[in-house]
This record gives sequence, structure tokens and C-alpha cells, in this order.
Amino acid sequence: MNYRDQARIAFVHLKERKRQTLLTALGVAVGSAMLVTTIAVSRGSSSNVITKVIDTAPHVVIGAERVLPLVPDNIIGQQGSMISMVTRTINQNEAEVIKNYAEVVERIRPVEELRSISPFVLSKVIARNKTRFTPCIVRGVVPHLEAEIAGLKKNLLDPDALNELASTPNGVLVGDLLAKKLNVHYRDRVVLVTKNSEEFPVTVVGRFSSGFNAKDEREAYVNLSLAQRMEGVASNSVSGIGLRTAHVERAHETSDRVEALSGYKSESWDETNRNVIEFYNRNALITLVLVGFVFVVAGLGVSSVMTTVILQKVKDIAIMRSMGMAGRDVTRIFMLEGFMIGVLGVLIGSPIGHLICQLVASIRFEATTAGVLKSDRINIIEMADAHLIVIVFGILIAVISSWSPARKATRYVPVTILRGEVGA
Repeated sequence: MNYRDQARIAFVHLKERKRQTLLTALGVAVGSAMLVTTIAVSRGSSSNVITKVIDTAPHVVIGAERVLPLVPDNIIGQQGSMISMVTRTINQNEAEVIKNYAEVVERIRPVEELRSISPFVLSKVIARNKTRFTPCIVRGVVPHLEAEIAGLKKNLLDPDALNELASTPNGVLVGDLLAKKLNVHYRDRVVLVTKNSEEFPVTVVGRFSSGFNAKDEREAYVNLSLAQRMEGVASNSVSGIGLRTAHVERAHETSDRVEALSGYKSESWDETNRNVIEFYNRNALITLVLVGFVFVVAGLGVSSVMTTVILQKVKDIAIMRSMGMAGRDVTRIFMLEGFMIGVLGVLIGSPIGHLICQLVASIRFEATTAGVLKSDRINIIEMADAHLIVIVFGILIAVISSWSPARKATRYVPVTILRGEVGA
């Protein structure tokens, strides 16, 4: 008996029980549709986080930690022991900074990948407006250099805020959520209190919204010179240097080159934000595994239906075996039935999954600040490979689920069945 004859017999068996076959196929279809939707949502969520990270953070950051030891330029002696004349002791509480940052910038400037370079000073302060106060991080920058580094220019809610910040020595640019916390508006006065209890009155010159809730409620920008005074560092020192590269996917390679040239530890955007990216990828994987169990339930349904069909077809099995049909041919017939159920299920489920993705992508709701990102939609990334994976997986589950009942069909003894005694 060839495959065509076996497929014809399997099709007749399923056709005789249309309702049962359709319900079983719908179980596979539901699993297929849910898995397609879950993959699309997971990819959209991870992609949205990565896009936000790329848009709101420097591609490469040069920190203040040296990877090459600083050799004093006043060493005495050429052989044996060497002596360096030190004019002052080291203060353990002194902030770790990049000294003479202009020289570091010149050393890394030959790197072709670099498109923007912006030094910065970070300062942890308490922002106070009358009776309202909240901790925040102030980033001192050169406004025209910072504009393109972390997408700051396109995230401004007040288009001319950067120019106004540059022309206002005591100006501050605040995140929109931070502005709401402090209840401040354009040209309002805010007091920044440093860790040394020094107070620096500043004027709000604008707001920005990056979409990262943690950034928008905890960060503010001031001029570099003001941040240097707040931190008590020299005018030629900074906390770090932010870099924007031409090819974000090669940021890690650029980071290695910059680190070798500058002598300071450098990190690419994916290294700096590894915890956030891994968190979303891990959650996406867990969700996929949980939704995958829908397929397991559908597989149990296929197995149950195939067991019922075999019990109803024991006489047909006995006749086919008495006519000389091999046991493997009987097994193949019932596994083909499982294959057909699987094919029918994924052919229904895949288009349904596509429709669900389109429906979810079209839904708009009020942007919320409850999560990590501010968004007014659920991001969906639907790709052909997701449908292909689901189709293959759905058919495979249906075939595997039918294998055990199909093997059981070959263990019936034809003579016993034909005598009216159903048994193995």
C-alpha cells in the first residue's frame, strides 16, 4: 500500500467525523493564533525597549575609571628605584573624574565611527520647589554638543529649550514627569541641593520627554560649568564623555577602540543597559513557554480523538491486517490523520493570529507612566518566520500526539477482534 492509499483512508476516517475533526483542529488553531500573537508582542516589546535605549542614551560612554595606569611626569631616576615628587596628598573623598578631558577628546577624535562627542558631569541632588522636593540626577552638558547624543533635541517639549539653556547660565531642563512632581512650569525657580548641602537656584527653561519613565522623572540638564561648580571639580574635569556612533550595531567594537585610545574604561549602550535588555528578553521567553503549553493541551486533544477513532475502527483495522497490511502501514494511516488535523489547525490558526496582531496594533489608549516605558499602544512586530515556526511546531505536536494511539492500533490481534472480542 502506497502513501496515496494510506492518505485516502486517513482522509475518509476524518471525513466521517467532521464535527470531531473540526473541534480538534480548532484546538490546534487556538494554540497557533495565541503563539503567533505572543511572539509578535514579545518581539515588539523587546524591540521597543532597545529602540528607546538607543534613542535616549549615548552609544558609547567613557567613564572616569582608568584602564591604563597614570604615569607621573615628574619621576626621578632611570634605573633601579624611581621616585616621584608629590606636592599634595590624595583626598579619598575626591570625585573620580576624567582630568583634562579636552586632551582625551582629541585622542579619540580620529575614530571614524564617531559622529558626536559630548562631555558631561553627573551630580546627585535634591530638587526643591517650595514644599515639594524629590531626588534627581543633574547632568551638566554643553547644550549644542548634547543635542544629538541621546536624542535630546527631538525629545524636547519646548523646541527652543536647548538654545535657551545655552544662554542661561543657571538654567535647567527637566523631564516632564519631574516637572509634574515638583509642579514647576516655564521660568519657575527651583533650588538644587547638593550632597554638601549647598544650594543652587536655577530657572526652568524647558522640558523633555524621552519615553523612559525613570529618566523623565529623575533627570535634569544644566550647563556643564554649573554642574562642575556643584560637584566641586575643576573646569577641565568631567564625570564622563558620551559618544554617538555612525553604526549603532558596531558600538561594542567602537567602544574597544575608544578605550584603547583614551585609557579610560568605555562601555557600549548594550553593555550599560544589559540588565534592562536581559529582563525583557527573559520575560518574553517565559511568556512564550507558558503560551506554548496551549499547544500541549491541543496535542492531548489530538491524542484523545485518535484513541477514540482507533477504538471505533478496530474491525476495520482487523480486516486490513487480515488482508496482509503491515503494522507500520496501519500506524502510518493514523499518524497521517494527526498530520491532517495539525495542517488544518495551523491553516486556520495562522491567519487568525495575523488578524489578532492587526487588531492589537490598531488599539490606542491613554499613555501611562505605570511601567518602564510611556506608550499609547502595544508594539507588535509580526514576521513571516514566526508563522513558519508556529506552523511547523503545530503540525509536529499533532503528529507526535497521534503516534502513541497509532502504535496501539497495531497491537490488536485480528482474529480476536473478528470473533467479537476486542483485546490486545
